[in-house]
Order: sequence, then C-alpha cells, then structure tokens
Amino acid sequence: MAAQKTSLRGCISKALVWFRRDLRLTDNPAWNSATALHDEVTALFVFDQRLWRSAGPHRGPQLAANVRALDADLARLGGRLLVRHGSPTQVVPREARRVDAVYWNADVSPYSTMRDTRVSASIAAAPFVSWGTLAHPPGAVITEAGAGYKVFTPFYKRWRAISWDPWPAPGQAVIGADPGDGIPETADPIVAPGELGALQRLDDLQEVVDDYHELRDRPDLDATSRLSIDLKFGTISPRLLLGEVGDDGEGRQAFTRQLVWRDFYAHLLLGEPRLTKEEMQPAYRSMKWIEDTEGLEAWKQGRTGYPLVDAGMRQLATEGYMHNRVRMIAASFLVKDLLIDWRYGERHFRQLLLDGDISQNVGNWQWVAGTGADAAPYFRVFNPVTQSLKFDPAGDYIRRWVPELAQVSSPAVHAPWKAGPEALPGLELRRDYPLPIVEHAQARLRALDAYKAARG
Repeated sequence: MAAQKTSLRGCISKALVWFRRDLRLTDNPAWNSATALHDEVTALFVFDQRLWRSAGPHRGPQLAANVRALDADLARLGGRLLVRHGSPTQVVPREARRVDAVYWNADVSPYSTMRDTRVSASIAAAPFVSWGTLAHPPGAVITEAGAGYKVFTPFYKRWRAISWDPWPAPGQAVIGADPGDGIPETADPIVAPGELGALQRLDDLQEVVDDYHELRDRPDLDATSRLSIDLKFGTISPRLLLGEVGDDGEGRQAFTRQLVWRDFYAHLLLGEPRLTKEEMQPAYRSMKWIEDTEGLEAWKQGRTGYPLVDAGMRQLATEGYMHNRVRMIAASFLVKDLLIDWRYGERHFRQLLLDGDISQNVGNWQWVAGTGADAAPYFRVFNPVTQSLKFDPAGDYIRRWVPELAQVSSPAVHAPWKAGPEALPGLELRRDYPLPIVEHAQARLRALDAYKAARG
C-alpha cells in the first residue's frame, strides 16, 4: 500500500478515475496520476445510454468485452471496476462526492467535449484531465504563428520534430472493490478484447510491419494490424504502439505516418467541431447531391455490381471492419459515382465500424469527398475496376466476400459484366449477381460537372 496522503478533509486521500476511451491500465496517464498521488482509487466506467444505444451491432459487444477485460485486470490487482448505467453528467458528479479528486483522459468529439464540460461544472473541484488517447495533445503541434495545421504534411514534419510530454508513472494505491451495476451481456466480440488482445495484435504486426509500405494496400493479403480497433477503445496506448513500431525502415515509417494522421484529424475536429456536419471547404457547401435511396441501399447491401465495392461493404456488415484501401474505394463510389452526400456514408460507417472513431471517420470521408482538410482533389475519382485489378489481382478478397463470384477467375471477377458466359461458370448476371448500377465513366463525368458547378 502507498504511504497515506492527507486529503483536504484530513484523512486518507481518495480519487476517482473515469474510464472512457482508455480501457487499459498500462501507459494510462489518468490512471497513473491517480494511483501515484492518492491512497485509494475508484475505477469507474459508465455505460452512457446515449452512446450504448448508438454503438451498433459490432461495437457494442466489443465495448462490453473490453470493459470486462479491464475489470479482470483490476481484479488481479485486488480491486474491481465500478460499473454504472445512465448519464455520465449525473453519475460522475454523484460518485465524485465520495473522493477528493477526479481524473480522466479527454476526447475530441463534439458530444464528449459537451459532456465533459457539464461534468466539470457539476463536481466540487476541477478535474485532472490528461490526453492518453493521442500521442501529442491538441495544441502541442502548431505553426510558428501559434495556429493549428490544416494541411497534413507540415503537421507531420512538426509532429516528428517535437518531444512527447512525459506521462507519470503509476503508483500503488488501493483499488476500490465495488463492481457496481454489472456489465451488459452481449454477443461475443469480433476480436480478442482488452490489453492482452491488443498486445497479441501488436506481436502479429511485428511480423508484417517491415513490408507495410508495400503490402498495406492489398486487402487480399490482410497485411494490416487491426490495431485501429484498439486505438478506438484505448486498449493500447498510442505512445506504446509508436514506441514498439519505431520508424526504422520504410515499412515502419509508413505505419507511423498513419498514426500521425490519427492525431491530425483529432486535433482538427477539436478545433472545428462543425466538421461532423459541414464541409470544411466552403466552396462545396453548395454541392448538388443526388437523393438516390435505391443507390444508397444497394451500396449498403453490397449490391452495386462492382465486386470490390460489394466485397468491402459485405465485410463491413459482417465483421465491422473494412480494409483501408477498400474503404477509400467504397467511399469514392458513393460520393463520386453515385453523387450521394458523404454524410450518409459517414453515418453508415460510424454505425458499423469497430474502429468507428468520429474524428477519423469524418476526416477520411471529407478527404475522399474532396471537401475537407488536405483533401484529395475533386477530380480524383477511384475507378473500382482498375483499383480491383491493382490491389486484389487474383480476386481472392472479392471471392471471400462475394460468394456468388467464387467460381469466377481473374480477370473476369473484377468486372463480370464484361466477360463472356464461358468466364462465368454457373453464374447468371441479374439473377445471381447485379449488373453495375451506374456506368463508371459516365458517373465520373457527372461528378466532375457537379464539383465544378459547386466551385463556381
């Protein structure tokens, strides 16, 4: 037990740590600070009913499993996770009355910042807030003029040039043992939960990360880490991940660069919360999107007639995950080929993705739509067939997720409507698999015209 520290009330010092998107004990600045500075610490998790209802079919079970894993980690230290159900704006102030100090790790979404402001105003003393969800906290990576960056490359260079603010080491506080209201029973999680699951994925990453720059765009090889899921739930620290991967070689540098994008979008959203609903670039706020209910539904169901797009959408529906290259292609198809408002796609991805992080999802959707920070130029329209031939050359990824095409070999599997009957054994288009719902070349021209009109 740590040496007793005198609280403001002249007795044993007690603290509350409110876990949210930091479901780990290792390399957690809020947890480390509380256990180092206080005698007794209560670990609290609130099943926020608003967020729980919107967690979707995949993220809900994964969240519950990660909370259960955190509870087990605390039990090994002699304590338990205090689980409550309800609104954090009511639960946290109520639990805070029993302690001398409250700790948490901040988040950047508009809802979380609003929620945290309300909680802060309802507790007796100002909370101790850390940034355990990011490598560099917002405000650390700024221009010489003191402003935040709106373009990634200079952000990346500055990000690499500055040192991390040190995080505290953990202490030996006694951990509260009240389990509270219990953890909801759900379906099994899709990936192994908790810190142990994250560390296993980190071990697996070490086997492929040196080739990451060459293989990361190949969905057929599954050469990515899926650690984005752990970063979403905080079952691994971004700093621990960066430290373990390093940047020795092109593959590791390419992987690190993706993590810097994560900081970039988080910093950006905190400064501009309107990005969840509005184009960052004013020129595109007048875009004439098409209301196409049938096209949107075909896209969601993986029935567009473009095999790589359909494979990605079906993987998303089944696993709550989609390979990053395929995400870009599927998003481009919705926004550019179908000319459907990017917000519909962003909401659909956010509902289903295990790693459905708002800042990353919004940032990437606006990038594909050409409306956001450092966005792809509006005239960049992914051709789903050429992308398929390049990144899934044998068609293995397509056949895995579109079983109707299981007997179709490459190259016919990438564009079956172009192949003769002899290349489509046992397959009848329209009946077994749809024809393309749009013709890409014509859709591309339509999109270019719409973007040019919006730009004036």
